[in-house]
Amino acid sequence: MQNSEPKKGTAKQAQKAATAAIDSVLETVLTCLDDSKAEEVTTIDIREKSALADYMVVASGRSSRHVSAVSDHLLRELKSFGFKSIKVEGLQSSDWVLIDIGDIIVHIFRPEVREFYSLEKMWQMSASEEKH
Repeated sequence: MQNSEPKKGTAKQAQKAATAAIDSVLETVLTCLDDSKAEEVTTIDIREKSALADYMVVASGRSSRHVSAVSDHLLRELKSFGFKSIKVEGLQSSDWVLIDIGDIIVHIFRPEVREFYSLEKMWQMSASEEKH
């Protein structure tokens, strides 16, 4: 009769592998944004704040055309790595493009739209500020 209990450490190993995979995707996203000359790229760790994703990346393009080009480059790069179920919103107007990769959500804004919504301020609040 075989023991049906999982081996000790298996869950921790799986968690480490998942974290490494997410970190690898995040590095790909950041490299791609840098290659596309995205500006003011900010990474926000939201693992302890939301079940939506692990990370949120916020970046700016200089114009709608630049936002569109940055978004297109990132989408092509992600698809070349095998990502198939990427959700994209806002690509037609390119004022604010949201790219949902699952564990990482990328927001690419025109500068004035980014300033108006101030996502970084909302997600980077300290624990004491969140309680009020």
